[in-house]
Amino acid sequence: MGSIFDGYEELSIARVTSYVASGAMIFGGVVPYIPQYREIKRKEDSEGFSLYVCLALLIANTLRILFWFGKRFETPLLLQSILMNITMLMMVKVCINVRNKNQIIKAKERVFTDWDIKFFWKWTDFQSYLDFILLFGAIGAVVMYLFVDVLIFVETVGLVAVLTEAMLGVPQLMHNFQQQSTEGMSITMVGMWTVGDTFKTCYFIAREAPVQFAICGALQVVVDISILGQVYLYRGSKTSSRTPIRSD
Repeated sequence: MGSIFDGYEELSIARVTSYVASGAMIFGGVVPYIPQYREIKRKEDSEGFSLYVCLALLIANTLRILFWFGKRFETPLLLQSILMNITMLMMVKVCINVRNKNQIIKAKERVFTDWDIKFFWKWTDFQSYLDFILLFGAIGAVVMYLFVDVLIFVETVGLVAVLTEAMLGVPQLMHNFQQQSTEGMSITMVGMWTVGDTFKTCYFIAREAPVQFAICGALQVVVDISILGQVYLYRGSKTSSRTPIRSD
C-alpha cells in the first residue's frame, strides 16, 4: 500500500510542478514590463523605453500564433503569445499618451494610413499601431490558410517568429548605445528578462518544444546580458537634452 501512495504522491507533485511551470510560461513573459509600465506612468517620460521592443514582440507573437495553426505546440505557449500581444499594445498606448501629453509644441500628426515609410512605427496615435497589427495578422492568417499544408512554409514561419522574438532586446540595446545611457530604462525589467528567458529556454528544452523555440531562448539570454552590461558601462551617464516634440 505504501508504494501505491508514494507513486500517487510523486504523480501529484509532478502534476503540480507542470501546472506551475505552465503558469510561469503564460504570465512570466509579461511580468518584466510591469515595472517599466509603472515607471513610465510615474515619471510621465517614455524616452528611455524603445517602442521597437513592442514591435518586435507583436510581430513575433502574432507569427507564433499563426505557427500554432500549422504545427500545434503546447497551449501555454499559445496563451503566452496572446497575453504578450495584449501587454505590448498596453505599453504602446501608455508611451503614446505620455509623449503626446509632454509635447509643448504640437507635432504634425503621423498616422498609419499616410503610408509614409519614413514614419513607420513613429505614428502619433495609438489607433495606427493597432491598425497595423490587425492588418498584419489578417494578411498572415490568409497566407497561413493557403499554405498550411506546405511544411517548409510552416517551419519558416516558426523560425521567423522565434528569431524576431530573440532580437526583441536589440532595439533597446541600440537605443541605449545611441543615447550612451540607460536612464529611463527599467533595470528591473531587463533583470526579469534575463531570469525569464533563462527559465524559458530550460522549459523549451525540457518539454521538447520545436527546436526554433530553444534557439530563440538562447539568443535572448545573450542579448539580455549585453543590455545588463550597458547598465554597468553607462553607469552615471545622463541622456543628452531631449526635444519634447520627438515622435520616434
